Amino acid sequence: MPSLAIDREFLREYPKLDKAVQERVTEAFAKFEQATHTGQHLEKVKNARDNRFRTIRITQFWRGVVLAPETGSTYTLLKVLPHDDAYTWAQRRLASVNAATGRIEIRDVTAIESTLPGLSGIAEMAPARLFDDVNDADLRRLGIDEQTLAFARVLTDPVQLDAARSFLPSGQWDALAGLAAGLSPEEVWAELGDVIYGQRFDPNDLSAAVARSSDRMVLVDGPEELLAIFRHPFALWRIYLHPVQRTTVDAHFRGSARVTGGPGTGKTVVALHRSNHLARLNNGQVLLTTFTSTLTGSLSAGLKLLIESDEIRSRIDVKNVDQLAHQVFREEHGAPRLLDSDEESALWRSVIDRLDLPFSEPFLRQEWRQVVLAQKVTSAQEYLSAKRTGRGRRLGPRQKAQVWQAIWEFEQQLRDGDWWTHETVCVEAERLLEQRTEKPYQHIVVDEAQDLSPSQWRLLRAAVPRQPNDVFLAGDTHQRIYSHLVSLREVGIHVAGRSSRLTVNYRTTAEILSWSLGLLRGEPIDDMDGGLDSIAGCRSEMHGMPPELKEYRNKNAELDGLSTTVRMWLDAGVEPGEIGVAARAKWLVEAAVDALEAVSIPVRSLLGAKAPDDAVAVGTMHRMKGLEFRCLAVIGVSEHQVPPSSAITPLNEDEATHHQDMRRERCLLFVACTRSREQLAVSWHGASSKLLSGLK
Repeated sequence: MPSLAIDREFLREYPKLDKAVQERVTEAFAKFEQATHTGQHLEKVKNARDNRFRTIRITQFWRGVVLAPETGSTYTLLKVLPHDDAYTWAQRRLASVNAATGRIEIRDVTAIESTLPGLSGIAEMAPARLFDDVNDADLRRLGIDEQTLAFARVLTDPVQLDAARSFLPSGQWDALAGLAAGLSPEEVWAELGDVIYGQRFDPNDLSAAVARSSDRMVLVDGPEELLAIFRHPFALWRIYLHPVQRTTVDAHFRGSARVTGGPGTGKTVVALHRSNHLARLNNGQVLLTTFTSTLTGSLSAGLKLLIESDEIRSRIDVKNVDQLAHQVFREEHGAPRLLDSDEESALWRSVIDRLDLPFSEPFLRQEWRQVVLAQKVTSAQEYLSAKRTGRGRRLGPRQKAQVWQAIWEFEQQLRDGDWWTHETVCVEAERLLEQRTEKPYQHIVVDEAQDLSPSQWRLLRAAVPRQPNDVFLAGDTHQRIYSHLVSLREVGIHVAGRSSRLTVNYRTTAEILSWSLGLLRGEPIDDMDGGLDSIAGCRSEMHGMPPELKEYRNKNAELDGLSTTVRMWLDAGVEPGEIGVAARAKWLVEAAVDALEAVSIPVRSLLGAKAPDDAVAVGTMHRMKGLEFRCLAVIGVSEHQVPPSSAITPLNEDEATHHQDMRRERCLLFVACTRSREQLAVSWHGASSKLLSGLK
C-alpha cells in the first residue's frame, strides 16, 4: 500500500499558507492513499530533470510537488506552490541518495549548472581554492557526489559556499561547511553524527532513503496522524531530533552524563528523546525534571507528541524538583507550613535588629542559601572553613561568627515555629531519600540543569541509585537565570569524560542569534564542573530578518507600538499561539495583556492559571524559559527596568555579587531574546538599558 512522507521544510512553510489553502492541502492528502492507488491526480512534470517528480492539484491555483518512487511505496510531499511556481521548482531539481548516509537529498541542478561557469572563471585567477587541502577520496567518503565535487573544486571563498546553501544537497553542504570551518574530515563525520562507513546504498531506492531520513522527512501513518501533523506543524519541530543528536540519545554511559550547547541547539529535544530511550530499556521509572512548573508542562506536551504508547509514557514521571521534594516530604510529615517571601524577610530583619548586626537582610539570605544550604553546613566550625565562592564580600573570623549566629537564630526560629521554606523542604526530602535502600527512580533526566541549586542536585542524587545511565542532564550556563553556583562533582554528579556539546541552532535565525550573543560578549561563564563554558562555534543555518529595535517616548507609546507589531504579525499569517511577549516586570506583563485585549487580540498571561494555547502569550522573562515562538516582542528594555535596581546588589556593598547579578541579568535578557524563531522586536521607552550598549 502507498504511504506518505512530508518534507519537514514544507512543515515550516505550511503555517504561512492561507487558511483556505491549508484546508485543501489537508483534504488532498487525507485521500492520498486512495488517489495514488487509482492513479488519480498525480501528474508528470514535463521537461523535468527528474522524471520521478509529480504534481497534485490542491486548488485551481495551487499544486503540490510530490516525489514518486520507482521502487517501493513511499511518496514524499516536498512543496505546495502556485501552479507555475510548482512546475518550475520541479523542473529544476533532482532527487538523489547520499552515498555516505543513505538519506534523501534534493538539489537545484539548474542553479548549480548556471553558477559553475562564473565560479570557474574566478577560480582560474585565484591563488588558492577553498578545499585544496582536502583530497577527492575524503570528500567522497563524506558523501560528496560528482556534481557537488566539481562545484566544490571551484570554490575560493566561504562566502561562495554560503550562497550555495539554497541549491546544493543539504547533507553535502553540511559536510563542506564543516571542512570550510577548519574541521578535519574525521571531525566533520563526528559532527554529522553518522557512523555508516563502507555501507552501500541503492541510489534508486527512494523509499528506503526516505525512511532513513528522519532528519528531513516525517513518515505519516494514516489520515489521522496526517491531520494531527497539519494541526500542529510548529509543535512538531519541538521534538525534531537531528542525526547529530541521535548518538547522544542512544548512548550507554557508565554513570552520569550531560549535553551542553547554546540556545536552540536541541538540548530539550535530546532530553525528551533520552527519556523515551531510557523508558524503553526496562520497566523502571524515569524522572524527567526541571526547575519550574511552566517547563514541566512544556516537557509533558513534548512527550505526548513524541510517544504514542501509553505504557511507555506511564514509565516517565514529569515533575519539577520542588514537586518531587514536597511529595517525599508529605509522605513522611504531611503538608509543610511554608514561609512566604515577606514572612522570611521579616524573620531575618528581627534577627538583625535583635543582634544589632552590620549586615543587610539580602546579604544574610543569600549567605544562607549559597553557602550554608549549598554546602550542608551545620556548625560554626564548618561555616568558618566553608568555601564562599561567588560571595564577594570578605568576612573575617569575627564577622563570620556574627553571620553564623544570625543564621543559627534564623534556623532556630524555623524549628520553634515548625516553619519551612522550599529549600529546607528539599534538604529534608534529600535526608529521607538517603535513608531508603529502594530509590523511586532508575534514571533521571534533567532539563535546564544550570538553574538547579546544590540542594536540588543532592535531592536528585538521592532519588536514583548510582549505576550506569543514572543521571543525564542538559543545560547551558549562558542561560542561567538564577544565582545558583554549582559544582557537579561536589553534589555527587560525575560527568568527566561523558559530556558532549551541540553547536547548531535549529530554532533561531542566524541574525537573531548573532545579535543576542552580543549581549554576553566578554562575560566569563562557569561550566558547573570547575572550568569556564563557551558557546564559541554556536551557529544557525537559518536566515531571516535582523531584530527590530525601537525606542518610544513613554510607556503608553511603547504599548501602542506593541499592539501594532503583534497585529502586523497576525495579518502576515502568524497564528496567535506562535507569538510571545516578554517583559522583566510583572506589572508590565499585565499592562501588555490589557493593551492587546483593548484592540481585540487574543491574549493569555503566563502569570496566572492555564489559558488556551491559541492566544498570544505574555509573560516575564523568567517565564519564557524553555518556550519558543515564531515571533517575539521583548518590551520595556529601559534604563532602571532592565535590570531593575532591586535585583542588583549595590557595587559598594559587594563588588563580586554586583557583577554576578549583572551577569545573571544579561543571561536573562539573552534567554528571552533567543526564544524567537523568525522575528524579534526589542523596544524600550525613555533611555535604553545599558545592557543594550553597542547593540543598537
